[in-house]
Amino acid sequence: MTRQFFVGGNFKMNPATLEQKKGLVSLLNEAKLDPSTEVVIAPPFLYLIPLVESIRKDIKVAAQNCYLKNVGAFTGEVSPAMLHDAQVPYVILGHSERRTLFHETSELVALKTQAAIDAGLSVILCVGETLQERESNRTVEVVNEQLDAVIAVLKESDWSKVVIAYEPVWAIGTGKVATSAQAQEIHAEIRKYLTQKVSPTVADGTRIIYGGSVNAGNCKELATQPDIDGFLVGGASLKPEFVDIVNAKA
Repeated sequence: MTRQFFVGGNFKMNPATLEQKKGLVSLLNEAKLDPSTEVVIAPPFLYLIPLVESIRKDIKVAAQNCYLKNVGAFTGEVSPAMLHDAQVPYVILGHSERRTLFHETSELVALKTQAAIDAGLSVILCVGETLQERESNRTVEVVNEQLDAVIAVLKESDWSKVVIAYEPVWAIGTGKVATSAQAQEIHAEIRKYLTQKVSPTVADGTRIIYGGSVNAGNCKELATQPDIDGFLVGGASLKPEFVDIVNAKA
């Protein structure tokens, strides 16, 4: 199966001003982007609806998080039903910053994933290990445990709405990056695990993207690996080099 290349830009809690956001939108609206690559950008919640209305139609918009209920007394949360109603097609769930800073468990991430898919959203599901876990040779164990919680609640048909982002926590925002061989090894392990725990069809069809200090300098080599189907980009998504990353396969 040929999997469509996927590049996501996670703006995190950036940019700080509306003018900076407008500058990013103008850059992307005017850029020459590889039409064979699916491009999704995830701004802070405040900018979601304006971005849906102002970004070119071949670029999709994602939320950076959502709650597991559609309505209710949950101050400060945004529901998957609200995102769907606002024509936001994607949501990022399980990002390492949500897991480490906000103490989200794999079970909570799984429930959010199920709720998002049930509401009609597609999910960028993040998994990955810390430096301590990698140095203890627990990378595969940790990633599989994070996947297990999601596997337990999804139907096989739900996986068509999931993009898995492997993000080694030690490589996020540090300037460090896994070598292309290291990244490929874990991507292949994830695909093998999906074969065993879900189905060969799901394993073959699910896009597994890499997120860990991806930039214009390393994206082309990473993109040559057979099980790396794209990228989830952090800091570089706020810079002109994001266009180069989108065009990594061109």
